[in-house]
Amino acid sequence: MRKTRKGYKVYPLTVAQKFHFYYMDFCPKKEVLNIGTSLTIGVELDMEVLRQSIIEASERCECLRIRFFKDKDGTWYQYLTDEPEWNVEFEDFTDRSMEEAEAVLQSWTQVPFTGEEVPMSRIVMIKMPDGFQGIYFLVDHRVMDAQSMICFEKDIIEIYCNKVYEDVPYPKEMSSYIAQLQKDLAYEDGSKAKARDEEFFHKLIESSEPIYNGLEGPDRLLEERKTSGNPNARAAVNVSDSVDSALDVFHLEEEPTKRLMDFCEEYHVSLVCLLMMGLRTYFQKMNGNDDVSITTTIARRGTLAEKKCGGTRIHSFPFRTIISEDKTFIEGIHEIRDRQNEYFRHANYDPVAFFAYQSQVYKKAPGRVYEPISLTYQPMSMRDKDLEKLGDIQYKTKWYPNGATTQAVYLTVMHRPDDNGLDFSFEHQIKAVDFKQLEYLYYYVCKIMFKGVENPDLTIGEIIKLV
Repeated sequence: MRKTRKGYKVYPLTVAQKFHFYYMDFCPKKEVLNIGTSLTIGVELDMEVLRQSIIEASERCECLRIRFFKDKDGTWYQYLTDEPEWNVEFEDFTDRSMEEAEAVLQSWTQVPFTGEEVPMSRIVMIKMPDGFQGIYFLVDHRVMDAQSMICFEKDIIEIYCNKVYEDVPYPKEMSSYIAQLQKDLAYEDGSKAKARDEEFFHKLIESSEPIYNGLEGPDRLLEERKTSGNPNARAAVNVSDSVDSALDVFHLEEEPTKRLMDFCEEYHVSLVCLLMMGLRTYFQKMNGNDDVSITTTIARRGTLAEKKCGGTRIHSFPFRTIISEDKTFIEGIHEIRDRQNEYFRHANYDPVAFFAYQSQVYKKAPGRVYEPISLTYQPMSMRDKDLEKLGDIQYKTKWYPNGATTQAVYLTVMHRPDDNGLDFSFEHQIKAVDFKQLEYLYYYVCKIMFKGVENPDLTIGEIIKLV
């Protein structure tokens, strides 16, 4: 490996970055790596102060200076340039309709970052037709994940507020991307921690083979058994032959969201445990299996340094639970919580190595999976204690689809900034899953969760019958 590039120190990719490069290679639409979002505020902003705040926040965020290049042997590397290109654009949509403005922002999200050693982000100050003003931010997933983006956008707003309002403190420093990168690389380099994590996941994989559960029942698994000639096949094809995607969002109101949050507080469990319980019980109901696997994402941001270092740190693993129908709802949630805590302890492990070993153990044919859906819960919100000091200023955030996904269904659950209700955002392959199927799934997952929250000592079997 070369030591420097253009005078800058060169680093290998992290496991999380390699995963993005891995699926980018076989996805025909390179915009699959784009994440586009807008954050707008219901007040008149001083655009020059906002521009300066964006530049200051950008200078504090090391990962925005990442540049990628490919060596002669085809291996990708990264370095940090000290010559950032903070080209802050401006777009005034006030003379257009909201539909036209949203269409432009979505079109920007579907333009991939191409080439080597180029900036991997774009930021535009925007004035929207509804009177809200703020920023549109587009970034490549290899440089930032959703938590990085939210952290960066909050930094911009806090810097802006410090400049224009009295008694708003300047935000604390961000942490070093390079420092966390070096820790990740040291872990990969034959550490004892990596050996322990590998042992945990190998034992988990070897315990027994999971089984695929379909969105509408076992049809795809039965088809796989028929076409493969293997009557005992337990994995199936979940995706379509097209990566073209759509985003369908369902809104849970503030009051029912609060009931879910209150339950989690009372029983000392996270909302992701409750969401997982709702999803797995739905698949249990539809397929008649106690054994359910769902892909879960882990942000790997347990420390303050990890929370504020930027970059992309998400690792995704299959999360398998075998919970019989005679167990109570709360017992099921406790099983999920305990398994999740185990995963957190071992989450630095390479997910690609996990899938490779699983395929090796169970002779799984390429393209076959056990998991019908991926779940991400995003607890970070723009509703921050520091920002609430500013009174009843309204915020809006919106995430824009990039138009491509390599997964059949990817569910992201996030809090809305205006009322703290939940948005269930389903990104899905258009040819694999349709709106009606997702509406049905959302409806029943909510029914299961609320029935369980109201009656935690009901058995899973009773809840399945009642909904």
